[in-house]
Amino acid sequence: QEQLVESGGGLVQAGGSLRLVCAASGFNFDTYAIGWFRRAQGQERKFVARIDWTGTKTDYADSVNGRFTISRDNAKRTVHLQLNNLQLEDTAVYYCAAGPYTRTMTTYHFWGQGTQVLVSS
Repeated sequence: QEQLVESGGGLVQAGGSLRLVCAASGFNFDTYAIGWFRRAQGQERKFVARIDWTGTKTDYADSVNGRFTISRDNAKRTVHLQLNNLQLEDTAVYYCAAGPYTRTMTTYHFWGQGTQVLVSS
């Protein structure tokens, strides 16, 4: 059974950092791109970052570019999202998903349950 499990969320002060982890099982992980998306309260889920199956191509939403870094370890079947200089507007539930290398949510095949990031002032 295909599964993605996010972890690493929590409460952090503005300007702080978190490292999110997406752990995969049940499918050929190293043939899928991984995307991170987030949903703030009352808003739609939005693209945050993506990484291709090789780990050599990455892409970021303008709002996080320069602050967030995505990476993957195919041997460990994990993808990391390093969140630096967190701002109040980064507060959201963060989801990872496996699929093609796109920014479009509907193209992704498997989704995790999400991990909450809460940034305080």
